[in-house]
Amino acid sequence: MTGIPRRWYPLAGTEPPPAARAPVPVAREAGRIDLPTGPKVALAGRVVTMDDAFAVRTNAVVYIDRGVIVAVQDHTQPAPDGFEGVIPVATRGTLYPGLIELHNHLAYNALPLWAPVPRRFQHRGQWPDHSDYRRLISGPMTVVGSYRDAEGKAALLAPLVRYVECKCLLGGVTTSQGIMLNSNAGIRRYYRGMLRNVEDTDDPELPEAQARIPDIDARDAAWFLARLDKEDSCFLLHVSEGVTAPDTPDSIARRHFLALQVAPDRWAINDRLAAIHAAGLQAEDFEVLGRHGGAMVWSPFSNLLLYGATADVKAARQAGVRIGLGSDWSPSGSKNLLGELKVAWLYSAHMLDGLFSARDLVAMATREAAAILKWDKALGTLEPGKRADLLVIDGTAGDPYEALVKAKETSIRLVMINGLACYGTPAMMSALGAEGETLRVGGRLRCLNLAQHTADPDVAAVSLKQARRTLRAAFRNLPALAREVEAPRPRNALRSAPEPVVWSLALDEIEATGTDLRPRLPFSGPDDFTGPDRMSPRAAAPLSTILQSIALDPLTVADDPKFLADIANQPNVPEAVRTGLAALY
Repeated sequence: MTGIPRRWYPLAGTEPPPAARAPVPVAREAGRIDLPTGPKVALAGRVVTMDDAFAVRTNAVVYIDRGVIVAVQDHTQPAPDGFEGVIPVATRGTLYPGLIELHNHLAYNALPLWAPVPRRFQHRGQWPDHSDYRRLISGPMTVVGSYRDAEGKAALLAPLVRYVECKCLLGGVTTSQGIMLNSNAGIRRYYRGMLRNVEDTDDPELPEAQARIPDIDARDAAWFLARLDKEDSCFLLHVSEGVTAPDTPDSIARRHFLALQVAPDRWAINDRLAAIHAAGLQAEDFEVLGRHGGAMVWSPFSNLLLYGATADVKAARQAGVRIGLGSDWSPSGSKNLLGELKVAWLYSAHMLDGLFSARDLVAMATREAAAILKWDKALGTLEPGKRADLLVIDGTAGDPYEALVKAKETSIRLVMINGLACYGTPAMMSALGAEGETLRVGGRLRCLNLAQHTADPDVAAVSLKQARRTLRAAFRNLPALAREVEAPRPRNALRSAPEPVVWSLALDEIEATGTDLRPRLPFSGPDDFTGPDRMSPRAAAPLSTILQSIALDPLTVADDPKFLADIANQPNVPEAVRTGLAALY
């Protein structure tokens, strides 16, 4: 999911110390993450290829060797060369490409849903300034991200990474965004866990997406365009976070997009830009986005919870804008991308007269997402030559696309990344020679294989059980931990040795880090920046005086007895969505 440092990321005005200039050595196969060395694998079942023809093979076998799909063919055909002695594992289910999530603030996914959202907001600059936000969201994450134990170690970071990546796996997600760390030495790194991280792949066939841009590029449209033009990878950036009412076309959220205009017919948009949210765009704006080859990432649930509306995806589709999906984060979004598919399905059916079919939505989470990332030659479909990232759910009957959209978390039989069985039923995992930690999802026994030779050593040492126990205790004792964070640590004045490198979460949404998740471009003048204010007047109050104990968010809806009831009481969500979700779980 996230990675051991293989390069340093400079913060504004800093130079890395000599020791940080060289990447930390990591044992890796050349050019690949976790290239498997195990035996060949064959999986039998109904196969939803998501290829250009959207072929669905009702009784087929997917043959995998060293993490790559060798063949997808009917069960009656002879096995490919080299697989003559390989007995296909009967999945008794339907196989799909693994779900690719294009937007998620994973570090926050241990937090429970903001229930209920206290009011209807208009743009992203409003809700971070609400008193509940610092008490329930930014404050807890500040403490988790900066807490040090008695030995000075960031004791909560590895458990956090383990927990939130398992939360993704249990929802069928094989790729998401990462968790970045800052340090007092002016360097950055990612954690590496099981999930693919779009920002740190170490793989020439999977160009690394950019989700943060230097402040100087973020504040000047021409600089930003120059940055877009010189990169070959995708930029996943927040654009127009909020809503635009018909009587206020010049809203703050829309200005965020209009500021991308460099000249009358020139925009800081090309086929490398994927606009996250784009909720404040009007039809004419989507026409501009589509004409210049831009894409968008739709997060309907989070938009509806916060703003009571979401992006005009009908206009986006008419303009030829490619659309991917992201669940945003657990405080105002779905627990996983499988849940976001359900919200998108309900919203399309009841608010858009069925604009998107189930196949359209599954494509947004697989082949379309891969195309946005420029990964479509390696991922997003189940075809020969593609990486073996896949998801298997129960059953082979009915429409295969609706089956996935309506699948429960307990329906997931297997999640595989790069040919490695990472999560599934004990029977499936055993048949594939995978062992690991057991857990229950909705009362059903499941197995997690978290062994990974390229994992961050801190994460590798933490089981899901340990992570859950550690985070529960931390969230229960937040006020006490906040007091420890606020207390100055004594320093030995006679010590001449340099201060050790200390890591903390890079919480771009809370504090300045020298980079930004969104273009913050001037619209009306040099002092008019459309990005959010970074510092709230309430930030002066010590966290230890406002934080309370909170509950660790359960890994799945199946194990969260409050989730659906809390959704049903969300005032901003359309009734068809907040009451219809229960039937899909």
